[in-house]
Amino acid sequence: MFLGEFEHALDDRGRIAIPARFRPGLSDGLVVTRGLDRCLFVWPMEEWRQIAEKLSQLSLMQSDARRIHRLIFSGAIDAMPDRLGRILLPGFLRDYAELRDSVVLVGLLNRIEIWSRANWATERSQAERDSAELAEHLFNLGL
Repeated sequence: MFLGEFEHALDDRGRIAIPARFRPGLSDGLVVTRGLDRCLFVWPMEEWRQIAEKLSQLSLMQSDARRIHRLIFSGAIDAMPDRLGRILLPGFLRDYAELRDSVVLVGLLNRIEIWSRANWATERSQAERDSAELAEHLFNLGL
């Protein structure tokens, strides 16, 4: 389970260090891909397999399914953290998420999101501002 938020530097080669408390959940490898809202999704390999299986069941006759396949699969890379817990983020993923020097890794139960510091501040601020409305909406959905 991934919980918390951690700020880390992006080195000049495009590597980031995975927080020590996240590393055990990624010991079998991971997949990094374009996420939603200009962040990156990091999935443990086993979780990725489940997500990929669900996405593969979408009909390619639907434009939304084709588009999400393109977004998620074309930008996916598999990785194994090095002995220092670092992974390399390719330039196209750094560009997509607007990652420059400082990034924020956010633990969200079964995945990690990687955000630019500025984009994360905006997202977190909006979520905090809309928290009562979000809670009411989820309550109405039965959660």
